[in-house]
Amino acid sequence: MKSLKQIATLTLALLWSCSTSSSKTNESLTPVQVLLETSMGKIKIELSEQTPLHRDNFVKIVNEQGYDSLLFHRVINEFMIQAGDPESKYAEANASLGSGDRDYKVPAEFHPDLYHLRGAVGAARDGNAERASSAMQFYIVQRGPRPDSLINKDEKRINGWMVEHFVKQDTSNAFLLDAIAVARETQDMGMYKWATDSIVTLADKANLPWYSIPEDQRQIYRTVGGTPHLDQNYTVFGQVIEGMDVVDAIAATETSDADRPVKDVRIITARIIKE
Repeated sequence: MKSLKQIATLTLALLWSCSTSSSKTNESLTPVQVLLETSMGKIKIELSEQTPLHRDNFVKIVNEQGYDSLLFHRVINEFMIQAGDPESKYAEANASLGSGDRDYKVPAEFHPDLYHLRGAVGAARDGNAERASSAMQFYIVQRGPRPDSLINKDEKRINGWMVEHFVKQDTSNAFLLDAIAVARETQDMGMYKWATDSIVTLADKANLPWYSIPEDQRQIYRTVGGTPHLDQNYTVFGQVIEGMDVVDAIAATETSDADRPVKDVRIITARIIKE
């Protein structure tokens, strides 16, 4: 009889297979798989054919050995584990990490079939208006099942970010985003309400559509888990197909106030195992 962990892993692999197979026009194509050998065990991920820019970029960096010896520098249990900062390779124990990258970004590739279920591999990014991804930094979703009450909150958060993205497209609206930042810092609820109400008014005038999490994805979030609030805002480009027990172990490690593991967790090597 299979263990619960084996069943969960098989479920994740099946869900990923179903979401990617419909996009293939040539059945002979085999998705790229990458093996991350970490200091806590092996993680096998499969890259999506529906995000070719991210897939090819990740393969390029793996082939250049760009991920070898890098740390999982940001770890939050019941959320995700993040790696890929090139400055983490030789980082001292107390060094602040997370700002390192290459000198380019990867254009966003959102796809309705690729969402942040448990085990999803996504691209980190800064607050750029195009929602373009970091060239190197990536994360693996680790969170377990979510109740409907929290999924509903996540849906509202998705729409809040989509409205913020809409507002960022017009530089003349920058003062509203600046006002929100100041209001948060100073705890000025009056200013915060004025700025957010103004943004909502702009979105309403533009007839910005409300995003609803599809019911089939809600069911996955209820039963398998994930981080719905990242959907439509961060590119998902892969899925863990083996080694979620290792992801869970990394997520459970003791961390500092900056979410860096107290004891370094390192990607020893990353290599392509199927193309």
